[in-house]
Amino acid sequence: MSTRIVLIEHPRRSSWVHMNDVANTPLSSSLMTGYTAAALEAAGHDVLVVEGNLGRLSAEEIAARAAVHAPDIVGMHLVYDWSDGAHVRELLAGLLNAVGDVPVLAYGFYPTFAYGDLLRAFPRVTGAILGEPEATVMEAVAALLRRDRGVGAPAEALTGVAGMAALVGDRVVAAPPRPLIRDLDALPFPVRTPEMLSLREVNIAGSRGCYGSCTFCTINPFYGGGSQWRPRSPESVVAEMASVLEEHPHKRRFYFVDPNFFGPRARGRERVLELARLIAERFDVRFGIEGRVNDIDEEVVEALVRAGFDEILIGLESGSDATLARLNKHTSVEQNRRALRILRSNGVEPNVGFIMFEPDSSLADVRVNLGFLEEEGLLDRLSLTANVLYHQQIMLAGTPAFRSAQAEGRLVMAPHNAYEGSIPYRHPEVEFLAETMAEACRHVFAGLPQDVWLDGTAVELGIAAGSAPAASAPGGSAVPAIDLAGLNAGLVAVFRDLLEGLEEGTIAPAPAVAQGVLDDVCGLVAAASV
Repeated sequence: MSTRIVLIEHPRRSSWVHMNDVANTPLSSSLMTGYTAAALEAAGHDVLVVEGNLGRLSAEEIAARAAVHAPDIVGMHLVYDWSDGAHVRELLAGLLNAVGDVPVLAYGFYPTFAYGDLLRAFPRVTGAILGEPEATVMEAVAALLRRDRGVGAPAEALTGVAGMAALVGDRVVAAPPRPLIRDLDALPFPVRTPEMLSLREVNIAGSRGCYGSCTFCTINPFYGGGSQWRPRSPESVVAEMASVLEEHPHKRRFYFVDPNFFGPRARGRERVLELARLIAERFDVRFGIEGRVNDIDEEVVEALVRAGFDEILIGLESGSDATLARLNKHTSVEQNRRALRILRSNGVEPNVGFIMFEPDSSLADVRVNLGFLEEEGLLDRLSLTANVLYHQQIMLAGTPAFRSAQAEGRLVMAPHNAYEGSIPYRHPEVEFLAETMAEACRHVFAGLPQDVWLDGTAVELGIAAGSAPAASAPGGSAVPAIDLAGLNAGLVAVFRDLLEGLEEGTIAPAPAVAQGVLDDVCGLVAAASV
């Protein structure tokens, strides 16, 4: 008789302060539960995935679905959602009341970096999987099944499993780390739920890790540190795409969730060219990727475009070479500019990762950033402008920046959680500009209909035409046309005027000034919606 296992993607609370920040977990983690489910199914276990987040399920609905499956073990992809996790603890309590007091395994970036605090804060979690879950979960399930036959308590049974941590008595015990999975082709294709397939794009992973060492990133620390980029073969990736298209022929758009699609140097470049060739030969699809600016070259981009590439998130991060050095990007402003030129010359308008404010920024750095964004045409779309004009560096446990700030005594922990921290700004006028613009941009996000933000196409059409076309709201009522171009220009002007006043000393940081800026931006939102 197979073991019944329920894997849960829990609902994630929205946060006013972080309403549009996605650094809490990388996009690559969107496939973590699917890969875990596939590994367990391949070993003969009976697995149910409950999409509490994408399915917008209540705690009661999640418990009811899990109870029907009568699980022997529960797994949860525990995602940090900028809160103390009280709602997840309540969900777990209700779930275990419904299914019985079965072992619970947590996995993901959050448990990997904060397992000590997490295991104490979540007493219903039996053990935390650290790093890649596929191999560890198999051994953990086997250990728990042996425990059912009379060998040890649940948590104690996990302490001998490489890559696991558990709370035994009042001690957190972490086993030695598990070696990385080197042959990614050996993994079964991830399970894709109806909720995952309802997304605009089919998420797919062609590689894991990154060869970079950016101070703000959790990717390589999750895989044990250092350069841990590992590719799947082009043939394996194409086989998975073919499998998806065979089962779901209407799904013609993919998104590669790899943090670093290209990979290092000649090895990565040759692999991408071969992958592009195979995709172009076999499919009529469109796809997006994520990558570093130093990997963008004319030949590679042309080959990818021929294969259907039309979307990219590229990590520019700054228009200042000094800031790029502090972030340990190992890239330059000139490489940023070159990557933008090549992409645009091939018809690809990029989305960009950009950190307008970092703790050591000066007003001069911010001025350089603003000039770069204006020169490169990166402030003419509200969907981009409202993001880059407020983005601050986020400090999460596991990142090199977090560890360095902790060692230097500069780290200030979030009051609700030991996973998140911050570093006070060196220059108070930069902090004032950053916090004032952050609050203003939040009101832009909150003040427009969700239709504008749910599909980037609406925003792009709106900027091109000068207004967003009227659309139907979920309830059937019409959403009025919105002057997105005017709002975009007004938001840039507010930022520029505030920066100039701080530089010249005609504006001093003060609550009344911040409130005046907020009133101006709210007025722009209201005027754009008339």
